[in-house]
Amino acid sequence: MHDKKYFKLRLLLAFVGNIIIGLCVGLYRLSELGVDSCSGMNLGISDFLNMSFGNWQLICNIVILIVVFFTVRSYIGIGTVINMVGVGYIADFICWLGWDVAGLELNLVIRFILMTIALLCAPLGVALYMKADMGLSPYDSIAPIVEHLTKGKVSFRKARVTTDVLGLVIGVVFCLLAGGNVWRIAGIGTILNAVITGPIIQFFRTKIDKKLGDI
Repeated sequence: MHDKKYFKLRLLLAFVGNIIIGLCVGLYRLSELGVDSCSGMNLGISDFLNMSFGNWQLICNIVILIVVFFTVRSYIGIGTVINMVGVGYIADFICWLGWDVAGLELNLVIRFILMTIALLCAPLGVALYMKADMGLSPYDSIAPIVEHLTKGKVSFRKARVTTDVLGLVIGVVFCLLAGGNVWRIAGIGTILNAVITGPIIQFFRTKIDKKLGDI
């Protein structure tokens, strides 16, 4: 059980963590060198539907949340709502500032810098949001749902890997159908995200745990 006196701190961690995640998704998109699986899926579908990334991600999250409610309801919390509503629109805002307001034309070096910042900072956001422990994002709940519905026959790890691969394939297919640039969905940023994000998240979690202890 969490101490109620730390509720405001945990809420702040959830907000800050998801803001950082949204900013990093925006940087990934600006770099056009690949995004994470969840963002890739939603980016590809939103392009195909000619809909904003934020609007489609919210719709997708609502659909997943309904399934979560009837299966693993315990994973829903305030942090779930913050994530499902905030991340997509924050990313859209960053892209709007970069492309529409500033009219940025980024060379490859700058794009790699943006990708690197996202790679290093997104895990911090995830670590903060995990420390808050106020609910999983709808996408992160898919693997536990599969594990729950199969009564453990499909492990969380297998379900998560399958979800990530399938999400990326869906994003690529819809991007191709929309006639878009597939490399901005599945590129070097996607590969690096899959390889190094886990260890960096764990690094930040260790530092945060030492600083904040049990809250």
